[in-house]
Amino acid sequence: MDAQLAVIQMVSTESLAENLEEAAKLIQEAASQGADLVLLPENFAFMGRHETDKLALMEADGEGIIQSWLAAQAHQHGCWLVGGSIPLAAPDGRCFATCLVFDAQGLRRARYDKIHLFDVDLADGEMYRESRSIAPGKTPVQVETPWGMMGLSICYDLRFPELYRRYAGAEILVVPSAFTRQTGSAHWESLLRARAIENQAYVLAADQGGVHQNGRQTFGGSMIIDPWGQVLARREQGPGWVMAGMDREFLQRCRKQLPVLQHRQPAYQAI
Repeated sequence: MDAQLAVIQMVSTESLAENLEEAAKLIQEAASQGADLVLLPENFAFMGRHETDKLALMEADGEGIIQSWLAAQAHQHGCWLVGGSIPLAAPDGRCFATCLVFDAQGLRRARYDKIHLFDVDLADGEMYRESRSIAPGKTPVQVETPWGMMGLSICYDLRFPELYRRYAGAEILVVPSAFTRQTGSAHWESLLRARAIENQAYVLAADQGGVHQNGRQTFGGSMIIDPWGQVLARREQGPGWVMAGMDREFLQRCRKQLPVLQHRQPAYQAI
């Protein structure tokens, strides 16, 4: 069974209501054009002026406005919906950056907490300390979909190929993100295509893409990449969505013609 895959790009604000309204419009547009699986970007529901602002909106696992909204959207449009990242409460007072997956009936199928946190000082003076407000996740997560297994990750995880090797054999990899303009222009497409090529999987990458209220610039370039590393669809900047078809026969042909996953040596199987 093949699928129509869609990624949504946003320029999220500090207004939860405005962000959910914008996201709902974009989901509806993609679903009306036949999208079976829709991916939202990291922080789709809220991007505050300060990293810690999200703590005021964090929800308990299994209840809250954002989680209920995600379930309702998936059910309303009859599509699988991958909820980028939302803040769920952590035991230490911080939050987890959590990606939730809902099926076409609105039932939650998976939860992934972002493992790698973006604590960096960039060359242009930008500084980020996600660990001030976010607690790191511990466990890779993949979920069975009607189109094969799907491996979950968020943004900075993209730079750690060992995570994706844990998903070896998965047909789909998702990367909801909020890449900075600087790092995105240098590395975004290269890293995404590498993850697709080395794992011979479809990669869906939904990014934030524009200038936010705190002055932060996100890169955009949301895209869908096939198992051969070809970019099938891309949106450069601004809110919107793109869609591409998943061809499972093509995926299997790539893996048969170039069986790299079978050629891995035993010494590296634990990676």
